[in-house]
Amino acid sequence: MRVNYLLPLSLLLIIILPLVIAESKQVDLSIETSVADYDVGITNAAVAPDDSVVLLVGKEGYAHLISAKNPGDRSLDIELNSARSEDFSDVAWHPRGEAALIAGDFGTAMRYEKIDHSVTIVNGTGAILGRDMSAVAWRSAGDYAYFASNDGAIWRFSEGTGFLNLGNDASSEITGISCHMNYDLCVVSTISSGLGVIGPTHNLTWISGTKTNTWVDVDCPDLQLNECVAFASGLRMISIQLNTVDHTQSTVGSLVEYRTLEGDFISASRGSSSSSIIYLAPFGTVRYDPLNDVAKEQISTDQVSDWDSVIAGRQISYVWESDFNSGFVLTTNGNVIAFEPYQIKIENTMLTNIILIAVSVSVPGVIIGLIYMNSPFLQRKYKQLVGKKKQ
Repeated sequence: MRVNYLLPLSLLLIIILPLVIAESKQVDLSIETSVADYDVGITNAAVAPDDSVVLLVGKEGYAHLISAKNPGDRSLDIELNSARSEDFSDVAWHPRGEAALIAGDFGTAMRYEKIDHSVTIVNGTGAILGRDMSAVAWRSAGDYAYFASNDGAIWRFSEGTGFLNLGNDASSEITGISCHMNYDLCVVSTISSGLGVIGPTHNLTWISGTKTNTWVDVDCPDLQLNECVAFASGLRMISIQLNTVDHTQSTVGSLVEYRTLEGDFISASRGSSSSSIIYLAPFGTVRYDPLNDVAKEQISTDQVSDWDSVIAGRQISYVWESDFNSGFVLTTNGNVIAFEPYQIKIENTMLTNIILIAVSVSVPGVIIGLIYMNSPFLQRKYKQLVGKKKQ
């Protein structure tokens, strides 16, 4: 009896197998545009709070605005004049979206104003002169921002007070700062000094037991959860549980390593649906959902290699989404790649029609056959019916 039902079951699995394989592909890719006809050298970018524009920054003082929804339309671009030759490394929009701060080498700290598209030096940069700034972020209230440097120092900043060092500096490069959207708490990632939390009164506390990993970035994607997530080299990830009463008591969860992925984590940005989009090198992305604690490959390295071998050899500088699995990837060269949810496309040919007819006939037949082969009652009734017809 086992042989009888294994054959039709195998046929059924063969029929549905392509559908299972197709579901593993999350998005379709297409070239949207290139910001310029040369290697721009984009180091970072940030989408405005109203999702209208993306502010790009890069080498030799490069600053540029593109449309967030139609990045392929060059008529919507705005070239910004920073009057600087130093490399820019990071950019952060004010929560109200009227201005953005830019961090760069040799103590560079600039402010972009949306009202007139000006880029000017902020107040008090003498305090950071000569330091290469690696990260900048606004806390949720919008009253202070935090600047960090390659040598591990962190400053709080406001136009009224300028720059004030937080103290308790790290001994290695600050790779990322992310602030919670509901609380005046920010988390910090470093190359070899571990993970830190900045409290409401600007005091910095380092979380014990986090120095053994090379942290490349950090993100706080969900405003409801009192946690953030940090990403480390070696495809490692850890959650940070924020203590909103006493930030010095914040802790970390268990370290998770995603060995099935190819490449390595290099950075991250905010995705849709309160998720984080993690960048991979070689070219690829992973979505992390903190609510369900699930990481899922979004764009695989193999998919990009099969699609465009040139793009596959380039590095991601920023990713933004307009909806779940719909958005754009920006490379350091200035390429903008659009992605959208993957849909199975079936051409209406005579061959596909024959296949669809065969499937529509065979699948019900296989199911009925399985039911019959595993039902002694139906087999007995069938024999009785055949016996009556012979009489």
